[in-house]
Amino acid sequence: MNRLSAFNSPLLLGFDHFEQLLDRVAKSANDGYPPYNIERIATNGQSNGQSNGQSDGLRITLAVAGFAREDLQISAEDNQLIIRGRQADDEERVYVHRGIAARQFQRSFVLAEGIEISGASLDNGLLHIDLVRPQPEIVSRTIEIAAGPPSNSGSSDGSNGKLSVSTTTTKAQEG
Repeated sequence: MNRLSAFNSPLLLGFDHFEQLLDRVAKSANDGYPPYNIERIATNGQSNGQSNGQSDGLRITLAVAGFAREDLQISAEDNQLIIRGRQADDEERVYVHRGIAARQFQRSFVLAEGIEISGASLDNGLLHIDLVRPQPEIVSRTIEIAAGPPSNSGSSDGSNGKLSVSTTTTKAQEG
């Protein structure tokens, strides 16, 4: 059975990756456990909502009460952040009533290109995962224009005196 897709036009070649990305997002959005928050934070650790000239980061906070550090696993696979939790049943305990299930979970987030995981911590039943997007370097090129007809050799090493390229690298600035 063929599935209708927004990317099935013959004019949209090479967009398979976006279709797979949308499928992953749709599959991960179905489960509501564990609950989570996503907040914008400053990269210096202050979550005041203002960047003060610094690049912003994100913090994903998951409510994982009852899970120890050993029960949790965080991995990054193919631009996807995956958090898994698995609790082992305690065979020594005999429950009269069990209202708190030892539930396993897998929560995934699709990360944009360039997003990096800077750290994770577990505090009072909350798992915090910090993400940053490093500022990209801007490459600036200056190309000298030579007089006369273009050369057919295509040499850009400067040996013919017709083409000179200098490259400088600077950090992008937020505006």
